Amino acid sequence: MSDNVYLLTSFVAVMIIGILAHMLGQALRIPVIIFLLFAGIILGPEVTGLVDPVRFGTGIELIVGLSVAIIVFEGGLDINVRHIRKIQHGIFNLITLGVIITAVLSSIAVYYLIGLPFNISLLFGALISATGPTVIRPIIKNIRVNTKVSSTLQAEAVLNDGVSVILAALVFEWIVTSFTGFKALEFLLVRLLDGVFFGMLSGIVLVIILRKMPLLTEQYARLFTISVVLAGFVSAENIGNNSGVLAMAIFGIFIGSTEIPHKKNIKDFKEDISIILLSVIFILLSTLINFEYIRAIGISGAVLVALLVFVIRPLAVFSSTRTSDLNRGEKFFISLIGPRGVVPASMAVYFSIRLNDSGLEEQSTGLLGIMFITIILTVLITGLSASFIAKRTGVIPMEILIVGGGGVGRTLAERFIKRGENIVIIDNNEENCKKAMKLGIKTVQGDAEDVSTLKKAGIENTKYIVATTDQDNTNLLVCQIAKTKFGFTKEKLVARVNNPENLNAFKDLGIRSISPTIATAAMLDGIVGHPRMFGMCEVSSEGDIIEARVSNKKVIGKAIKDITLPKDSLLVMVRRGDESLMAHGDTTLEEGDHVTIIGKMNAVLEAADIIK
Repeated sequence: MSDNVYLLTSFVAVMIIGILAHMLGQALRIPVIIFLLFAGIILGPEVTGLVDPVRFGTGIELIVGLSVAIIVFEGGLDINVRHIRKIQHGIFNLITLGVIITAVLSSIAVYYLIGLPFNISLLFGALISATGPTVIRPIIKNIRVNTKVSSTLQAEAVLNDGVSVILAALVFEWIVTSFTGFKALEFLLVRLLDGVFFGMLSGIVLVIILRKMPLLTEQYARLFTISVVLAGFVSAENIGNNSGVLAMAIFGIFIGSTEIPHKKNIKDFKEDISIILLSVIFILLSTLINFEYIRAIGISGAVLVALLVFVIRPLAVFSSTRTSDLNRGEKFFISLIGPRGVVPASMAVYFSIRLNDSGLEEQSTGLLGIMFITIILTVLITGLSASFIAKRTGVIPMEILIVGGGGVGRTLAERFIKRGENIVIIDNNEENCKKAMKLGIKTVQGDAEDVSTLKKAGIENTKYIVATTDQDNTNLLVCQIAKTKFGFTKEKLVARVNNPENLNAFKDLGIRSISPTIATAAMLDGIVGHPRMFGMCEVSSEGDIIEARVSNKKVIGKAIKDITLPKDSLLVMVRRGDESLMAHGDTTLEEGDHVTIIGKMNAVLEAADIIK
């Protein structure tokens, strides 16, 4: 078989196997990277030998380079800076301080545990400081963590790919040319500025094309997008080698944060391409794994990975997020989700080839061996434990769909978001949608009475629907559609009833409802008799009421009076099975109890964390 026919056959086979791996991962709710990794090992020279990466020659570098550019861009499309504005300081720290801590400590660890030369250890530390969207996104999709956590992980993964590649390039140039001082600083600044410049320029060019070009169809929008992606990547690489990944990360986030025509169509198209490219390059890179390299490193490699996962990564995350508004459980989850993927693997292969060309074959072999051990183990550990960790740390939120983006809907959405829930608003008014999006709330513009709009907003994964429009007919119809078409029970439906005379109609149909008129009158009546309690819980925008499940072993079996709760919070009720108990100091909490806490918002959230 000729080389051209062999390469084409291998490429097609790898693509088909990759798609099947994606289907299997989705069906079993296990990150697809695990299946791609094993597929590459089985197809490679170490097992069946059906795919020989050596026969790809330098072509594998080209395939990997362009694929990484598109994958990183596609990952950036899912990031909207408006959605992460409250945690952007923490994200900036993760891609600067976090990368530095990871790189330095990993270098020291590999130097002493594996015995690689110090310069190669520094190169490993720089490469391994990237987590990568290719492994983070499948995990997030599978377990659906809350918005704060998913935004933090995705933004970190997309951006630190670029930062780590530039850092690794700087270390590599130091290894082969031994430049230091001003030249090293110049090298770093040029590539950072180059990546930012071409990323922003590509974004501006694409926005102009999509907004201004006449006769632009959805098909041409997709074609122009892929063209600008490749042009931006190549331009950045030509000016500053290895800055293209950062450029594509900036480009993707720019487009993801901008309202443009055909945006959904572009995102769907890019996701399809990314699935194919991710499958191809990860399987091809996995075929490069040499069991002899891994055996030579032995148990020291496993110890290194344990340090990276359970010590270095948590230290980097907690140091970087100490001033963020992430709670303890969210920080803990993020600290244990740090798998390494395509970018570290591809760059390790690239630098390994160049080390061989420089006569450093032994160092090249050691770098590849420990890199693939790290990737395999971090992917396996994270992929298999993520769901369990998410449940234990309480980062899996309720999915709540709010119909109506007016004042009531937006205020309610903000309160839910502060509690860590995932919220989507549906509204057919463009102005209301814009106001909601400015607050960082995911919004779908359309008619909520249309089943396709409800599906677009994610009703099939939604736990609660809250209808808050000022039209009782709309609220009633949406709730009826949810019941008949999507199987929602009355416990999962809540509606605003603007006309008190319509309350019975909602109740007769089994829809929990509230009349603002009656509720306001009752609240005002309560304030007259009990001003402090009602003032703290409902009148103030800082007040909150929350229910939390008792699962913290430190409070199980304890009386409420022996539990130190934050000031400005009060535990008022305990729900045990079908029985509701008024809480008092001697009430003992049991595992599985649901407690109701009232008070000021931050204090209530802190108290809930103690209980959970």
